[in-house]
Amino acid sequence: KTPPSRAELVDLIARMGVPVRAILREKGTPFHELGLDNPALTDDTLIDAMIAHPILMNRPIVVTPLGVALCRPSEAALEILPNPQRGAFVKEDGEKIVDESGKLIV
Repeated sequence: KTPPSRAELVDLIARMGVPVRAILREKGTPFHELGLDNPALTDDTLIDAMIAHPILMNRPIVVTPLGVALCRPSEAALEILPNPQRGAFVKEDGEKIVDESGKLIV
């Protein structure tokens, strides 16, 4: 609903240290219709497409004082949270990730 500006998106990608293609979303987007699977497309072209069609941005991108990460799966956010998990963390599908004492189950 409130996608980043072009400058913000470029900054987030740089801070994540990932290729632009790593945050492109295919499923449920106009990815193929726009020909974004063409490996010859430049990063600038891909970023322009994400700005024009924000649905192409994979999400969520989480920003904390410890870093920026594409948090898919959601438990990836645990790695960049500034404070340790203090209680249980259960995903939407019921999968337990962190126990009641804050210890990672995986």
